[in-house]
Amino acid sequence: MSNKPAIFSFFSGAGFLDLGFENSGFDIAFVNEYYRPFMETYIHSRRVMGIPEPEYGYHLRDITEFTNTEESANLTSLVEKARESNPFIGFIGGPPCPDFSVGGKNRGSEGENGKLSATYVEIICQQEPDFFLFENVKGLWRTKKHRAFYREIKSKLQNAGYVITERLINAIEYGVPQQRERIIMIGFKHHLLERMGVELGQGLSLSDVFPWEKHIKYSPDRIASIPWVGTTPFGQDIDLERPQGIPEELTIEHWFTKNDVYNHPNTNQYFTPRAGLVKFQSILEGDDSKKSYKRLHRWRYSPTAAYGNNEVHLHPYKPRRLSVAEALAIQSLPKAYTLPSEITLSAAFKTIGNGVPYLAAKGLAETIKDFLGVSLHETNSNST
Repeated sequence: MSNKPAIFSFFSGAGFLDLGFENSGFDIAFVNEYYRPFMETYIHSRRVMGIPEPEYGYHLRDITEFTNTEESANLTSLVEKARESNPFIGFIGGPPCPDFSVGGKNRGSEGENGKLSATYVEIICQQEPDFFLFENVKGLWRTKKHRAFYREIKSKLQNAGYVITERLINAIEYGVPQQRERIIMIGFKHHLLERMGVELGQGLSLSDVFPWEKHIKYSPDRIASIPWVGTTPFGQDIDLERPQGIPEELTIEHWFTKNDVYNHPNTNQYFTPRAGLVKFQSILEGDDSKKSYKRLHRWRYSPTAAYGNNEVHLHPYKPRRLSVAEALAIQSLPKAYTLPSEITLSAAFKTIGNGVPYLAAKGLAETIKDFLGVSLHETNSNST
């Protein structure tokens, strides 16, 4: 019997979230993704990094198929099979979020993407994994228009026997060189918590005992207190010394160096405009004040790495847009992670922008692992 919890991944994208769980001691057993370029990238990246294929395979299909009688039964059989050899079963996924995003479609639960959140919750309730992780944009949780739907799916999960904790995280808190807020909802089956010896009496909630802070490297107050550099005149390939008091690991330049982006397999993949070189040269390094054509600063973190809706990010000291290799670095992915060379640029940047930043994914996975492990250790100690 494996000592690794088995993970069933939905809306897997190119596997950034999954990689964080894999590298934290979980076993990715099942992968579901609908968009072919995402799945092809997922498979390619794992082969390059030497990671075995998931035991129960890759499933390139609409998640709603798992709610019909036949496919639901097939999924149930895989979950039951996993229970025979793994101590815990977890479902993880971040349903597509444009319908809950202020900068996106904002159609809410009635949008085609919005409905997928309800489908994911339905599958969780049907299959009853020991725990789940649900990731989405903060608009689902914070916007009044969408919060009623969020409460509705949360209530459905609680009625299915899950005890829930939630937190609005920011990727930069985990050491990612990027501001990216997301709502994370995590639930554990009530009977599992009882088995683990977790008691929530006397007004305690799961949030009171779940170690959210344990793997956070930088608190919001710490980040706010850092003397971040403002703007600097643009100069192609000029040197610029790092100012004092700025954590190097939260800067673009650190990650460009760490991932050796100029020698990375995806280094030459970037959009080249037919015109606009003068505009590229006129924008100050660090001027990210406009919606588009934001020039990153080498000694600062990046705005959200979402490259749709004409969200153009420029290289700090080169007169061009970011390359695929550089965008991967901003998502804090390991240097060994690569995209297929034949992927289109549009698909490449969509792939990168849709993923959960790797270090945030790893931090969340480590937090869940510690909660399961520490609780089990305490239970064993109390029983001897």
